[in-house]
Amino acid sequence: MTDQQKVQHRIPTEIWVLVSAAFIIALGYGLVAPIIPQFAVSFDVSMAAASAVISIFAASRLLFAPVSGRLIDKLGSRRVYLTGLITVAVTTAAVAAAQEYWHILLLRGIAGIGSTMFTVSAMGLIIRLAPPEIRGRASAVYGTAFLVGNIIGPVVGAALSMIGMRAPFVIYGISVGLAAFVVWWKMPRQDDISRRKSEEPPMRFGEAFRDSAYRSALVSGFAFGWINFGVRVATLPLFAAVVFEHGGAIAGLAMATFAAGNAVVLQFSGRLADTVGRKPLIITGLVVNAIFTGSMGFADSFWLLLVVSALAGAGAGMLNPAQQAVLADVVGNQRSGGKVLANFQMAQDFGAITGPILIGAVAETYGFTTGFLICGGIGLAAAVVWAFGRETLADTRPTLREAAQTQETAR
Repeated sequence: MTDQQKVQHRIPTEIWVLVSAAFIIALGYGLVAPIIPQFAVSFDVSMAAASAVISIFAASRLLFAPVSGRLIDKLGSRRVYLTGLITVAVTTAAVAAAQEYWHILLLRGIAGIGSTMFTVSAMGLIIRLAPPEIRGRASAVYGTAFLVGNIIGPVVGAALSMIGMRAPFVIYGISVGLAAFVVWWKMPRQDDISRRKSEEPPMRFGEAFRDSAYRSALVSGFAFGWINFGVRVATLPLFAAVVFEHGGAIAGLAMATFAAGNAVVLQFSGRLADTVGRKPLIITGLVVNAIFTGSMGFADSFWLLLVVSALAGAGAGMLNPAQQAVLADVVGNQRSGGKVLANFQMAQDFGAITGPILIGAVAETYGFTTGFLICGGIGLAAAVVWAFGRETLADTRPTLREAAQTQETAR
C-alpha cells in the first residue's frame, strides 16, 4: 500500500473532532443520568411523575426529529449540530436552578429537542466527512467514544455524589458547552459551503424508502432501540431486583458487561463492515443480540446473567457500525439527507419508548422470561427482514475505482 493510499484510509481529522465531542457529551451525561429520577422525587412527586422526566426527553426527541431533518437540509449539519449542543448545555445547566417539578419537566423536554438536533446532524456529518471505504470504521470509532464516556461518567458521578444533586447538572452543561466550543473551533465550515454549492438536491424520504437497504435499516433500527436503548435500560434492573438479592448492584454490573462486550467487538466490527460487507455484520449482530437478550429471562445466577449480557453487547457491537454505514451508503457523500436520517432516528427512538412500556406490561402479567423472549423475537424478525435487504458495500467500489484512476492520472 502506497503512502497516498494509507492517507486515504485514515479517519479524517474532522471526524476525530466529532469523536472528541461525543466522548465529552457522553461523559457528562453519565454524571446526571443516574440522578435525574431521584432529583425529581426530591420535589415530593410520585415515581410515575419522576419517570415522566425521562419519558418527556425521549418523546421530544421523537416528535422533533422530522423538524431537525428539515433544518439540516436547509441550514447544514454543522449549524444544527452546534445549535443542538448549545440547547442541551443551557437547559441542562438550568435544571440545577429548578424550584418546581414542572421546571425540570420543561427543561428536559427542551433538552430532548437539542439532543435530537445534534444526534441526527452528527450522523449527517459523519456521512459527509467519512471516505466511503472506511464508513464502518468511522462509525465504530464514534460509537466507541460514546460508549467509553457512558462507562466513565457514572464512575465519576459516584465520586462526586457528595457534592449534592444540583452540581452535576451544571458540570454536564459546562461539558456540553465545551464540546460545542471544540466543534466550532476545529470543525471547518465546509459542510454549509458544500451544501450551498452542491447541485444535488437533498435526498427525500420517499426516495430512500424505495431502497430495500434503507427499509431494512428502519426495521433493524427499531429493533435496536427497543432491545438495547429501551428494554435493557428499563426492564433489566427490575428483573435483577426480583431475581437477585442485591438487584441494583447486579443490574449495574450486567449493564457494564454489556458495554464491555460492545466495546470489544467495536474494535474490529467496523473494519469487517468495510471489507466483508454491511449485511453479514447486521444479520449476525441482530441474531446474536436477539438470542442472548431473549435468554436473559432464564439467567438464574449472577455469572450467567453477566455472560449473557456481555454476549448481547457483542451482538450490538456487530450491528451498529454496519447499520450506520448503510445509511451513509444510501445517502452518499454528495447529498444532504436530513429527513432520511431523522426518520431512522425516529424509528430507533420509537422502539426505545414503546419497548419498556409493552414489555413491562407483559412481564407484569406473564413474567420476565416471556418479556425477554418477545425481545428476542423482535430482533430475529429484523434479521429476517434484512435477509431481503440489499448489500450496500458495493456502492463504494466505483468510488474506489475512480480514486485509483485519479491517482494513476496524477502520476
